[in-house]
Amino acid sequence: MELNHIYNGDALEILKTLPSNSVDCGITSPPYYGLRDYGVDGQIGLDDTPEKFISRLVEVFREFRRVLKPEGTLWVNIGDSYAGSGKGGATHPENTCNYKQGTNRGLIGKAAVTKVKWSECKPKDLIGIPWMLAFALRADGWYLRQDIIWHKPNPMPESVTDRCTKAHEYIFLLSKSQHYYYDHEAISEPYASKAEKPRNKAKERYNDSYKGGRWSEGVRDYYSAGKRNKRSVWTVATKPFKEAHFATFPEELITPCILAGCPQGGIVLDMFFGAGTTGLAALKNFRNFVGIELNPEYVKMAERRLQPYKAQQSIFDYGVGT
Repeated sequence: MELNHIYNGDALEILKTLPSNSVDCGITSPPYYGLRDYGVDGQIGLDDTPEKFISRLVEVFREFRRVLKPEGTLWVNIGDSYAGSGKGGATHPENTCNYKQGTNRGLIGKAAVTKVKWSECKPKDLIGIPWMLAFALRADGWYLRQDIIWHKPNPMPESVTDRCTKAHEYIFLLSKSQHYYYDHEAISEPYASKAEKPRNKAKERYNDSYKGGRWSEGVRDYYSAGKRNKRSVWTVATKPFKEAHFATFPEELITPCILAGCPQGGIVLDMFFGAGTTGLAALKNFRNFVGIELNPEYVKMAERRLQPYKAQQSIFDYGVGT
């Protein structure tokens, strides 16, 4: 396995070539259902039914679980789709540049606003893709640890009058084992107000630290540091990436995942690499990355984006071999 490298090809097939128990963390955003056409036969996202889409993702993440270390975690960002309305996250092709996985016509990839037809959904039904995936991964052996809400303060306006404008997506935290690496202190946050700060010092307990009928030595006087455990609603604005003409995975969104889920010098893998934001955030925070991307034009784009940071990598002593 080559570190800080982007593999061009199908995620499942490339994962099969990587060694078992070799990466510390996975952070990714799979193709959203019915949103974009990469122009490649067999691509994930334009499947006939949501069930087939979920089944293929489960297969990819099952292979990734083999590659993941026993103490590793997986962070998955996924959006939803509507049935029978052609709303796979982007309402119209000309507006898809405003969505994280949208893209203008004629650029890299093309909009694929499809009319989802599925016997279990009526027209206008919200399919529930995120939770379908979460429950399927749990059934396949993953520990489903948390749903995190990505709140978008700058959502794309929608011309709907019978529901609210969508301003959130999900990030699911999953683990390979019951006990796993999670550095909660690395992503702790200030109190929202003075009134929130407890009058009496309290103990913040580490994850899975209760053993032998008592709390382990990992218990610390956390509140005395003036910070609190990070909450499960993350407010992060979407930001466009000019070279691709579409909004990408915000760096501020995935940095907490990297800091909490991967030790310094470790390896973060993104099997749907896109424009390379996972790799960018990894390098900036002294982690290595491995990327897998189907679209060769995206690979070129990400390599250009990451080159300045990779050039500086030699000054960092990660202490991690291949």
